[in-house]
Amino acid sequence: MKRVLIVDDAAFMRMAIKNILVKHDFEVIDEAENGLVGLNKYKELRPDLVTMDITMPEMTGLEALKEIIAFDPNAKIVMVSAMGQEQMVMEAIRSGAKSFIVKPFKEDHVIQTLSKL
Repeated sequence: MKRVLIVDDAAFMRMAIKNILVKHDFEVIDEAENGLVGLNKYKELRPDLVTMDITMPEMTGLEALKEIIAFDPNAKIVMVSAMGQEQMVMEAIRSGAKSFIVKPFKEDHVIQTLSKL
């Protein structure tokens, strides 16, 4: 069972992702409301996968991604982006993100993307 950390500043998005993952036998080990909290929880919990929103207060998903990859080059991070964030998604992939999901996402796409990792 894959252990997942969900990082998103919107509680309803965290809940939506969590509901999808739990239904498909992923274990959601924790959630974080911004990149800084996500970074600290990654270091503490060492999840198998991270879903990382791009636009968040305090520390963006891109900044958190870079910090996590610096800490653990093998981290498996999937960016969660809104429509129109292609530039940021490309930078995230170049910076070490393994894949991305675009909001509004479909359940089967989320599971396909995460299962590949």
